[in-house]
Amino acid sequence: MDIYSKIRSKVARGFRGLMRDAKYFTGLDKSFYKNARGSRILIYHGICKEDHTRFNPIFLTARMFERHLQLYKKHCNVIPLDDFYAGNFSNDQFNICLTFDDGFANNHHYVLPLLEQYQIPATFFITGITNENYDILWNDFLGVVSKYGPRQITFKNERYTKGRYDHYLSAKDQAALKEKLRNTGFTEKAELMEQLYPLVPFKNEEQLKDYWLQMTAGQIKELAASPFARIGAHGYYHNDLAKISPGDAFSELLQVKQYLEKLTAKPVTSLAFPYGSYNPQVISLAKEAGYNQLLAMDFYAATDALDNTMRERFTVNPFISPVNQLYATITCKYD
Repeated sequence: MDIYSKIRSKVARGFRGLMRDAKYFTGLDKSFYKNARGSRILIYHGICKEDHTRFNPIFLTARMFERHLQLYKKHCNVIPLDDFYAGNFSNDQFNICLTFDDGFANNHHYVLPLLEQYQIPATFFITGITNENYDILWNDFLGVVSKYGPRQITFKNERYTKGRYDHYLSAKDQAALKEKLRNTGFTEKAELMEQLYPLVPFKNEEQLKDYWLQMTAGQIKELAASPFARIGAHGYYHNDLAKISPGDAFSELLQVKQYLEKLTAKPVTSLAFPYGSYNPQVISLAKEAGYNQLLAMDFYAATDALDNTMRERFTVNPFISPVNQLYATITCKYD
């Protein structure tokens, strides 16, 4: 697709979005939402006060998220993850289930009060990183450093230079540092954080904490105590479970389960694969570790849909209006 085709496509999408908003607020598409049926699990990540795309494209503002909840409350039947797995769906409304990945402290600050205000349930998939005395996930660390760090860095005797979207690219093969690290265990990621943090001591900037800070153990416990929140696992170190050894993957699955269960005094039997990445062996290991609800993004194989522990999820788009998000959720596509 050439540049002019891309521009035309973007303009067309914007126009369709504006028209969809207009039809909603004038009541012209009332029957669409009234007659919508089906079910969907949604993926959210971070929620912040403002500037939601400062470091990555997966955050929403708290104001925007509240508009989502208002629309769900009006048009949908919002159910807990257990009910979704049990098939306890309404026949009179579209059914949705809310999930949050990564365990950001902003989920405790902004999301929990809104869930309790609107009486809407959600499941939060959290790592065990705080148990290792880290307050940030490695990929969020790299995102902040990529934004504010120097143009060039050297890691493991390899030079990296900022490229598109401020990603550090190898001078040797143009591979992204982020992708190289996804193929490693946590030791190398911890080494990177120790080496690069002095270049960008961002933890001193209070206004940045919404974008990277993890929940403390106490906040996880408070979240788990709410009748509108349930805790699930998201790996121990937020490693890609399909790219580390089976032994390490199984160890992570057990570690995070044991950590969260001890912390919350509740069973943890649901797992969201970090990055949505998995393979048949990871599925088998997760079941062996005691998980019976396995959440992906897109299924990798048609046979995955036949596994009663597996469910697909639909990622929320932070660049469209709440009405357009609801429309996309129902139709399961972004146009």
